[in-house]
Amino acid sequence: MTLLGKPRGRLRSGLARLTGPQRFLLAGSFLIPLGSFAVLPFMSVLLHERLGMGLGTVGVVLAVASLVQFSGGAVGGAVAERIGLRRTMLLALVIRTAGFGCFLPGLRHPAAAVFALFLVSVGAALYLPANKAYLIHEVDEERRPLLLSASGSALNAGIALGPLAAAPFVLSASAGLFTAVTVLFAVITAGHALLPAESPEHGRTDRAGQGQPAHRDRVFAGLAVLPFATTVLSLYVFMFFQHYLALYAVPRTSTTYYGLVLALYAFLLVVAQPLLSDRIARLPYARALWLGFGAMAAGMAMLAAGSHAAILAGALLVCVGEIVLFFKNDLEALARSPRAPAVVFGHQRLAAGIGAFVSGVAGGEGYQLAERTSGAGLFWIAVAAQCVLLPLLLRRWSRRPVVTGLGR
Repeated sequence: MTLLGKPRGRLRSGLARLTGPQRFLLAGSFLIPLGSFAVLPFMSVLLHERLGMGLGTVGVVLAVASLVQFSGGAVGGAVAERIGLRRTMLLALVIRTAGFGCFLPGLRHPAAAVFALFLVSVGAALYLPANKAYLIHEVDEERRPLLLSASGSALNAGIALGPLAAAPFVLSASAGLFTAVTVLFAVITAGHALLPAESPEHGRTDRAGQGQPAHRDRVFAGLAVLPFATTVLSLYVFMFFQHYLALYAVPRTSTTYYGLVLALYAFLLVVAQPLLSDRIARLPYARALWLGFGAMAAGMAMLAAGSHAAILAGALLVCVGEIVLFFKNDLEALARSPRAPAVVFGHQRLAAGIGAFVSGVAGGEGYQLAERTSGAGLFWIAVAAQCVLLPLLLRRWSRRPVVTGLGR
């Protein structure tokens, strides 16, 4: 049997055991980002070029929307714990559908466009923690990695294809595009209304059977500190790559080559995560941190060379780091926290938002300084050095590693 034969067999076996609601949610995990990213990546163009907003104002609007979408995850998890997972998903999708509908008058009125973006961000903050929690409710721990990795792969595929599908229409047929996305979300919302309600003990209380007290009035009670901190730091270093790779790579290669790099990155992300999910779940947490941050460090250092091959190899190494760190952090947070899964995923979304925000604040000045002094390659060396140091910073929390779900 080949090296990947066993994971492929487990993947096929696991997918064959999916229930109808799980299959629907995985399809939704692709369609929702497909529709969302048919619109959201072009918001700066819409607000600035079509509606005449200044770039400074556009930046503030997008930053606030991102902060709401990420940090609101903690509130979304608490709402799901209180009113239930299916109800929270429905509420979120109604808000999000209304938001995309508001983009139609937003084509003429900047205030309506900003309001629409705010509604879409609120809907995302509410939906994602409840969605992940519903996907794995009443599922034993051994099957959780496969479901979460398959959901992540579907989401990344939608994110990758959404902008490509919408690019020909976003400026020439904006009203038609927004109408199509609104209809898509209305259909998805109707489908969620047909999902069976989860059992009362799932999503509205702390973990069933563990005898843990309920903490509904304290959003951050039961916070898994190490996975939360690791997620903050993982997103902090990763967003340097996300924000500045295009600025660095396109002048040194071409837009076509950069598009190829992104396509290969997305392909690796979508395919590898489900195949590797079981192995990542079995890794001790401390080893996963070294592996994930190590891959990111190697990738960032590789980027500093600036050649075609180095940019491709560096991007793919960063992708490996993303797969290991982001996935393992969520699994470890579930294992360490006594709270309901929706609350745990909400905490993790907040951590991601904090990391992305800090990276955004630090990255612009850092990249500009590197370009003015020794060249942008130094910027990637500095990020690589941070990737090496971060596991050392986290080591005191990892001295007694927990293996998520297995072999504990």
